[in-house]
Amino acid sequence: MVSSALATAAASSVSLRKIAAYRGIRVLAWDGDVLYGGRGYELVRWQAPSNKARRAADRQWKPAARFDPAWWRNLTARSRLSSRLVRDGFHALAVVHGPVVPGPVVHGHVVRGSEERQNKDNATLIAAVPGAIVTRESGRDEFHVTHRLRRGTRPLHITAVPSGTVYWGEYFDNRERAEVHIYASDDRGENWQVAHTFAAGAIRHVHNIVFDPWGDCLWILTGDAGAECKVLRTSCDLRSIEVVLSGNQQARAVAAIPTPNAVYLATDTPLEANHVLRLSRSGKVETIADLASSSIFGCRAGEAIFFSTMAEPSAVNSTSAVQIIGSADQENWQTLARWRKDAWPMRYFQYGNAFLPDGNNATNLLAGTTVAVEGEDLVTTIWEIQ
Repeated sequence: MVSSALATAAASSVSLRKIAAYRGIRVLAWDGDVLYGGRGYELVRWQAPSNKARRAADRQWKPAARFDPAWWRNLTARSRLSSRLVRDGFHALAVVHGPVVPGPVVHGHVVRGSEERQNKDNATLIAAVPGAIVTRESGRDEFHVTHRLRRGTRPLHITAVPSGTVYWGEYFDNRERAEVHIYASDDRGENWQVAHTFAAGAIRHVHNIVFDPWGDCLWILTGDAGAECKVLRTSCDLRSIEVVLSGNQQARAVAAIPTPNAVYLATDTPLEANHVLRLSRSGKVETIADLASSSIFGCRAGEAIFFSTMAEPSAVNSTSAVQIIGSADQENWQTLARWRKDAWPMRYFQYGNAFLPDGNNATNLLAGTTVAVEGEDLVTTIWEIQ
């Protein structure tokens, strides 16, 4: 019995092997085996190596597109501290592929290699930069502004659904609790319309909108106090909206990871202890792991799920460390990496954090960018999951 238990524990454990680190790049989103990141106002891409024998030169980041910001941001983006102070660079990214283009018919079968989604250069890229939503059309190398934000500086995430519709929710201070909008584009980010409005007093702001391929739905996460904290399940066109969780700090989340059997949520509260929650497809909610602090980033790689925590000290969450925790089986959770917050004031130079990318990761790699931590400020690390 003991040996069986040990074997089960070993099989369910996960570990990370560092394979590369890059300074000055922030990860944004996976697109299959391509990882996109921001280097100031240049969007760069990294192709996951097909085997361990690939040369180091094949693991370098390559230019994908660029955005031309206000002149002064080209200056502040050159320094890590000034970039942190004014929140420079790309903050969210969605990769949108077009419809499948049929290929030639050979011996009665369509040649699948001509599908657009197999050509990464044909993707439309939609990103958030300070004060604007920007779009790079397929085949071009520059972003252009498609929406100027009227409230707040940026949404936390941008989400696309298989139909091609793209969504983002307003994220701004909203102390007066004004109405909050979700915006949508059905033409690859060229034009934006209000797709849904939360009435005044209903929420403070939108934390995230997550597409769930197994539920064929969207999960909308909102905050910040009391009944403003909501986990909503909606149709992909936002025509039907159902409140699944609400009313307390354990319904306050930014990171949500759908899987075939459940949705995993990490809470984001300075007022209570934080946890990983499992929301089953039948609606059952379980607390399955403890978190040392608030979490606003999560991702999935293969069967493994990862969440990061940030250094946001409060009366309840006293840690000054940033952590990444993960699980291979969603039952046994481990702390896999840890950093200490640096000495720069968090009010101005950001909380210590580890950014994890959005998108669909088709590799066995974990990528993360640490910010405001000792020794590895604005460093992207890529680990092989073992």
